[in-house]
Amino acid sequence: MIYRDIIKVINDLNIETITPERKSILQPLVVFIQQKTTKKQDININFICTHNSRRSHLSQVWAQVMACHFNVKNVFCYSGGTEATALFPMVAKTLEKSGFKINITSKGDNPVYAISYSDSEPPVVGFSKTYDDAFNPQSGFAAIMTCSQADADCPFIAGAEKRIPITYEDPKAFDNTSQQEAKYEERSIQIATELYYVFSQIK
Repeated sequence: MIYRDIIKVINDLNIETITPERKSILQPLVVFIQQKTTKKQDININFICTHNSRRSHLSQVWAQVMACHFNVKNVFCYSGGTEATALFPMVAKTLEKSGFKINITSKGDNPVYAISYSDSEPPVVGFSKTYDDAFNPQSGFAAIMTCSQADADCPFIAGAEKRIPITYEDPKAFDNTSQQEAKYEERSIQIATELYYVFSQIK
């Protein structure tokens, strides 16, 4: 059972805000998930950004939640960067505000977060790593490029079965401004809305 506060957020999402152009960008991910579902195969999705600190983590977490919400089985979501830094604390705060339970299981320059959305599902493990880190799948996965820089820097992702650019504006642009909290929430809701749409299409 997904936590009640997260369900409230999900129920408030409006897929009517997704433009036809955006839906066409999302469609290859729908196709990838549907094909794997039809064949009853594991669905491994690796969300890739430059620093694996913001957009890729938001995408990883919301994709795992939406798979659970729509009861799409055998979905395993990961994230990585072209370089490793750290999960930006405002991302954890934004998710916490949406109802996730956040525990830091390891501190240091690159903390490890356990991001829980349900007491009956394993938490999403959030920490910054390169996309080809041993923690992530090495083959048979969809590589989702969540930022244009990573998309440009990585024309080839070794082991990826499918490479799909679904890019988002970086909320980092609003760090240390009065708009920071609102802009992170705005990006989180956009990502949640689009991944809701993706998983709602799976039969």
